Amino acid sequence: MFKNKVLSEGCVDFIDDAKIEALIKDTPEDAVKVREIIQKSLNKQPLSVEETAFLIKADSPELTEEIFEAARKLKRDVYGNRIVLFAPLYIGNYCINDCKYCSFRRSLRSTVRKTLNEGEVVQQVEALEDSGHKRLILVFGEHPDYSAEFMADTVRKVYSVKHGQGEIRRVNINAAPLDHEGYKIVKNSGIGTYQIFQETYHHETYCKNHPEETHKGDYLWRLDGLSRAFEAGCDDMGIGALFGLYDWRFEVLSLITHSLYLQEKYNVGPHTISFPRLRPAHGIQFDEKYFVNDHDFKRLVAILRLAVPYTGLILTARETAEIRREVMQFGVSQIDAGTRLELGGYSEDDKEEQELKREQFSIGDVRTLDEVMSELIKDGYIPSFCTSCYRLGRTGEHFMEYAIPGFINKFCTPNALLTLSEYLEDYSSDKTREKGYQLIEDEISKIDQEKIVKKLRERLERIKKGERDLYF
Repeated sequence: MFKNKVLSEGCVDFIDDAKIEALIKDTPEDAVKVREIIQKSLNKQPLSVEETAFLIKADSPELTEEIFEAARKLKRDVYGNRIVLFAPLYIGNYCINDCKYCSFRRSLRSTVRKTLNEGEVVQQVEALEDSGHKRLILVFGEHPDYSAEFMADTVRKVYSVKHGQGEIRRVNINAAPLDHEGYKIVKNSGIGTYQIFQETYHHETYCKNHPEETHKGDYLWRLDGLSRAFEAGCDDMGIGALFGLYDWRFEVLSLITHSLYLQEKYNVGPHTISFPRLRPAHGIQFDEKYFVNDHDFKRLVAILRLAVPYTGLILTARETAEIRREVMQFGVSQIDAGTRLELGGYSEDDKEEQELKREQFSIGDVRTLDEVMSELIKDGYIPSFCTSCYRLGRTGEHFMEYAIPGFINKFCTPNALLTLSEYLEDYSSDKTREKGYQLIEDEISKIDQEKIVKKLRERLERIKKGERDLYF
């Protein structure tokens, strides 16, 4: 797909397997050290890889609970009680790769292949807007049909769709790494985050799962993907690993290594980190050796929150509603909801059974958006569709400048309440609307800045009268 693979300036393979394995093996469980590291994190300072290793080795019940409680506190301090919601929209599942864990692998002939045409994209976006969504992540297989130009055109088409009171205000991308020119083309379409998962950072495991003759078999090209994106002008990046391919402790330390590398080289770390677990998928047999149990999954989420205080953590509908309910306490800031992974599935009637031949993996949380919204409100979270930071240029380095005490009350909470009010007016059930407006009143009572409260109430009234897209 790329005639000349030009890597980023000064490109290096910054994942040292031997060093990471040694940290896992040789770092002792040290309660005093762990508590010092927790305090550093609570002071909103990112942790080193070595410090993160101490948290990983702290597996006694007492220290684990201290890590959990610190993650809860840090999440409240940095993000408040907001949970940002989005939906994934699969555009096409043709793929030239042959990843052993993926039902879209090229050699799996029984998978139903499809690329949404322009009319079908519009149909899917209208269905998503009619449920209340404002934020999407578009997902593409790696295939010559899904060029940078094709992705950019699709993004523009999504933004153009206005149905009823609905509109999509932020489009993110989950796709294969591009060359420099490709990133520029996609960036100019107005995307938010460009998300690339390394899948596994462990070199031997990566090679086993991604055949050498395939495009994805090039470990360094993928690892360098976000570096090229930065050089091409993108400043909003997402990283992730697929947990279950190798030792979860190795993957966590590698994610931190990647985050620190980007921060040190470009002065901007990743905007988000994702940590999906392997899920059943059509035509795929898994080796369960490295499957992550629920307890360790909660641990790794809490550790990630402490290690990267200002990085958003994404928890997907791969997990069940019960697990999502638990893990959200430990620092998750974004979730998807009302998710359908079948190509074209959002415009279809609701079905209880998933069609695995049409999707990449099975999902664990099949609730509607309104059901998720209702539970979040009941549990004291503010469901948010806010996009103001991205549209006002508060991204990259600028976001880090704003991510200081006072940011939540001045921008995040008011904007979250405004987007919640839009949802309650346009899309929610009566039950959700009643609970939602009570939550809004409760949250306003916590804001101690009179000017902000006055402006917020004035904008809430304007929303009730039909205005939309008001933000701070």
